[in-house]
Amino acid sequence: MHMRACLSPISFLLRRPFLPSRPVRLWPSTVLRAPWYRHYGVFPYVPRAPDLGTMTTEPPQAADLPPAVPLMAEHILSHLPPAPRTEPLFVLLQGPQGSGKTFLCTALAGVLRAPPNDLKVAVLSIDDLYLPHAGLQKVAKQYASNPLLTGRGQPGTHDLDLGVGLFRQLKRAKPHNTTILPVFDKSLFGGEGDRSFEGVPVFGGVDVVLVEGWCTGFYPLSDEELERRFAAYKEWEGPGIPEHRLEDVRQINQFLKVYASEWWPAFRVFVQIAPEDIKYVHQWRLQQEHNMKAKNGGKGMTDEQVKAFVDRYLPGYYYFSDGVAHGHNVPPKDGEVATTPWAGRGLRVVIDRGRNVVRSETF
Repeated sequence: MHMRACLSPISFLLRRPFLPSRPVRLWPSTVLRAPWYRHYGVFPYVPRAPDLGTMTTEPPQAADLPPAVPLMAEHILSHLPPAPRTEPLFVLLQGPQGSGKTFLCTALAGVLRAPPNDLKVAVLSIDDLYLPHAGLQKVAKQYASNPLLTGRGQPGTHDLDLGVGLFRQLKRAKPHNTTILPVFDKSLFGGEGDRSFEGVPVFGGVDVVLVEGWCTGFYPLSDEELERRFAAYKEWEGPGIPEHRLEDVRQINQFLKVYASEWWPAFRVFVQIAPEDIKYVHQWRLQQEHNMKAKNGGKGMTDEQVKAFVDRYLPGYYYFSDGVAHGHNVPPKDGEVATTPWAGRGLRVVIDRGRNVVRSETF
């Protein structure tokens, strides 16, 4: 453990001034789990610094916006309670690797912050809620026989306590409170990643909280449905799913039960970026890697490594993505109502191979 994690909250923050050009020191996970934090959901000391989590930027030009963004913004605004609001609207955004969800989420936040909306928006990736490197190693060691848990990504590799506390704090935040959004640095430990000691401050309350990720909104299956899908996974029309055991996906299913009970109930609106064909994912992720390597001098994964990286996520799409629309009722039965907290407030934006909007639909 870094020695800095042993500092008291106030001395930790006072080690250096807050600079506008960079994030601030993040509260260590030990502090986030402390009884006073878990009980009150707020930090006792409020530094004054530029609010990087909700800072305004130049208003986005309509001509520069991807077509999906106005659809997403209209959907969210239609479900935003009128001011004055007592708590923020929590929105989940889900899309597969390479679909552009992070870019779209950033552009969406810009539209919501800009006139005439003028909303305070906090943006968080589920990736920033990964366990610290030591925690990821512990999970990999504990489930050494499960190839799905050999690295970050799958349900079970996130810090559930951190997420619960963070969502609670954002919900309860008053003008004098500060929320520190965590940052996960994927470049550390040879690409395995670790939680950074830098975080993004959000001062006071916000109007909208956007959380994006590849598995946001996924729900666990019943034992019977899980076994049925396992028996048929080689017949899936999507990309070939790597060999795995029923015990492997059963463990992910168990982890998802905690996500569904502890995280998803906080969210009232959902936006899904859905490809016409899940087979696009390999090509999209490969494009991203090539673009990154072209800019950084060739540092990154080989094409084979990219394929192996994406393959590890494919079981998640096959087994659990139906939960976004149906919750626990998978497969859906006639007359059954979806059990998700966002039932009736979901938007699905379907995109083609070129990430162009094909259609949109509500659920």
